[in-house]
Amino acid sequence: MPLTIHFSIAIKESAKVGDQAQRRVMKGVDDLDFFIGDEAIEKPTYATKWPIRHGIVEDWDLMERFMEQVIFKYLRAEPEDHYFLLTEPPLNTPENREYTAEIMFESFNVPGLYIAVQAVLALAASWTSRQVGERTLTGTVIDSGDGVTHVIPVAEGYVIGSCIKHIPIAGRDITYFIQQLLRDREVGIPPEQSLETAKAVKERYSYVCPDLVKEFNKYDTDGSKWIKQYTGINAISKKEFSIDVGYERFLGPEIFFHPEFANPDFTQPISEVVDEVIQNCPIDVRRPLYKNIVLSGGSTMFRDFGRRLQRDLKRTVDARLKLSEELSGGRLKPKPIDVQVITHHMQRYAVWFGGSMLASTPEFYQVCHTKKDYEEIGPSICRHNPVFGVMS
Repeated sequence: MPLTIHFSIAIKESAKVGDQAQRRVMKGVDDLDFFIGDEAIEKPTYATKWPIRHGIVEDWDLMERFMEQVIFKYLRAEPEDHYFLLTEPPLNTPENREYTAEIMFESFNVPGLYIAVQAVLALAASWTSRQVGERTLTGTVIDSGDGVTHVIPVAEGYVIGSCIKHIPIAGRDITYFIQQLLRDREVGIPPEQSLETAKAVKERYSYVCPDLVKEFNKYDTDGSKWIKQYTGINAISKKEFSIDVGYERFLGPEIFFHPEFANPDFTQPISEVVDEVIQNCPIDVRRPLYKNIVLSGGSTMFRDFGRRLQRDLKRTVDARLKLSEELSGGRLKPKPIDVQVITHHMQRYAVWFGGSMLASTPEFYQVCHTKKDYEEIGPSICRHNPVFGVMS
């Protein structure tokens, strides 16, 4: 049976490894060496280490230790008995694929390995949505996790690498922004728990609003209806503390659409980034890319995120078509462009779920690089991984 592993990691000194793994959601475990997952985050006295930055592995020693924990402790598997499907971010370097191959084949002695692009797996996962009428590997993937957001165009299973855009806004930035909003109000949160509290507020109460001004008015005119109360326990005194959660509920996710609120160096809304990515792609794939915009990752899970993105993007596209018609003096009547943002129940774990779908097909074993291939050619064999024909 093949094993699918998708990484989103935080490691704390001594050491802590956090991963929102999918098949079993790793809530945390501690042993002689590691604090992992949610339990790692709940240890404020430890310094945090992040072996993965913006989706790219930076500390391969910690990464190997993490893999050891995942395989032997969480999955309770013998790596020699299983083929592995690992995921990689867009624009991952060939050298990183080689490092991964060395760890898997030499340290864990796996019989086969396939390194899949996260965006392609997210497209496959979207097939579970009722909005999807035809299975296709052409679409635009918005992949937003804790540390990084990418807009990735995919045509027939191949990533159009030159058109990928990176957005310096993700889940961690939203948490920091909410943390700062709460600090500005001086609401009495224990300083050492401010980040944990902000994260809880984000996950429990936040949503995307359709209109910022109207949303402020709702809270100002009928605050009791919209303001929520968060209750926590002081980790030191063990006493209960409570805070009111108001504007933070919608201002946190709003930085996707008004990034200047949190980052004065980046002011382009996510809808404009998506439009720019698609417009940079070959003209013959633009309509399919607009029609199949797939959300992936925990930071796309805010209520009404997809609806707001679709509305804003549709306005941008329609305005361009109207301008084209006006500039032609009415001689050109552009065909309307269908804009559709796909949401589904596996959205948070879309990459892992798509990988599990592919690893369950007979073709998976045919496209894997084997231990024998690795020994004959070396780690460079994993620089290229074929697209699954069964998917397209």
